[in-house]
Amino acid sequence: MTAIYKIDITVGPESIDMLKHVNNREYLRWMEEAAIAHGTSRGWTMMDYFKRGEVWVVREHWIEYLRPTFLGDQLTMYTWVQNVEGSRSLRRYALVKDGRIVSCGATEWAFIDLMTGRAKEVPQEIAESFELVSPDDERLQALGIDRPMRFDPTCI
Repeated sequence: MTAIYKIDITVGPESIDMLKHVNNREYLRWMEEAAIAHGTSRGWTMMDYFKRGEVWVVREHWIEYLRPTFLGDQLTMYTWVQNVEGSRSLRRYALVKDGRIVSCGATEWAFIDLMTGRAKEVPQEIAESFELVSPDDERLQALGIDRPMRFDPTCI
């Protein structure tokens, strides 16, 4: 099981803003791409969720920008699921360049029924597809991405 998933990113011209560095919206886009890719790697494509009539939606995002990134930079986005409780899940992210964290973040996802639009408990078979990674996990330390999170969702 791939508990800590990673995607490689090469910063292209479409990501650069008027200040000649990566626009903040790109970090959020990369976080979402990593989350979807991680889910797909665990056997849960967006089509699988739609067929079930259930889907994850964002309840809250948090991003901390630590260092700028620029055109041509080679980045690695790491993502992992910290917990699943009831209808919600907390997913963490770390964006790395040259072995240093340039951004970290978190998303609180809510699992909903598409027909009603209401939150529902995450089914066991979905929850069990993702190994939970605690903030003090040695694998995070080994990757150099064990930065404490200042974001504190109240519901998890």
